[in-house]
Amino acid sequence: MNALLEPVLNWYAVAARDLPWRRPGTSAWAVLVSEFMLQQTPVARVLPVYEAWLERWPTPADLAAEPAGEAVRAWGRLGYPRRALRLHACAVAITEQHGGRVPDDHAELLALPGVGDYTAAAVASFAYGRSHAVLDTNVRRVLGRAVSGTEFPPASVTRAEKELAAALVPDDHPELWAVAVMELGALVCTASGPRCDACPIREQCAWRAAGRPPYDGPPRRGQTYDGTDRQCRGRLLAVLRDNQRSVSRERLDDAWPDAVQRERCLTSLVADGLVVRRAGRFALPD
Repeated sequence: MNALLEPVLNWYAVAARDLPWRRPGTSAWAVLVSEFMLQQTPVARVLPVYEAWLERWPTPADLAAEPAGEAVRAWGRLGYPRRALRLHACAVAITEQHGGRVPDDHAELLALPGVGDYTAAAVASFAYGRSHAVLDTNVRRVLGRAVSGTEFPPASVTRAEKELAAALVPDDHPELWAVAVMELGALVCTASGPRCDACPIREQCAWRAAGRPPYDGPPRRGQTYDGTDRQCRGRLLAVLRDNQRSVSRERLDDAWPDAVQRERCLTSLVADGLVVRRAGRFALPD
């Protein structure tokens, strides 16, 4: 029996945010798009891009019919733009291999480009109500604290985490349990400043009962951005997104002052397929 189930679902019934990908009637394609966009990206940044994306490409076939570069352009400043290429490749595969319908089987979802175990489980669960353990960072943190008594989960998902999460999935409406735990981690059981007094499972929480012992594992990676290759790549891509035609190297030179870093990042963008060279000029892919 899952003693966390009732209090978490009762809390979610009154505290859940109204997000478009959670509304009744949302297509599996829309759920898949949201999962790609929400990876390492806050909801507030995703919302306008998500809505514009689905207005332009309401089905996988609509996106598959466009050049991959248009997906990168529409991705805007969400960050980690390789996700745009993978989502485009995913749309092509769904169109060509599944008749334009996002598959409901976990294994078939997992075989799509850019879809890992979490995304496959999330789409199968949220779009089709399948029974899967959906383990994103928020869920791992909630279960780690509430059940295992640890402040933060390991860097990579462990077998023990998978087994625990699977054991807690209810028979009825497993997708509701998954999204409710995820929401609890996003709004209450946050990484920094958890609001234990507002938590519906505070009385069952092993971490709180133990006095909220601090994390003692390997150092956690910071989220530095200024001056990084990631920022440089973003500046270069912004120039290409803002130009429908190819641009000269000189135009890209103006986007970032460090010539060595700029060249390294441009080379990596080409290697990743996000930029193509055309007779000494540069553009988004066809």
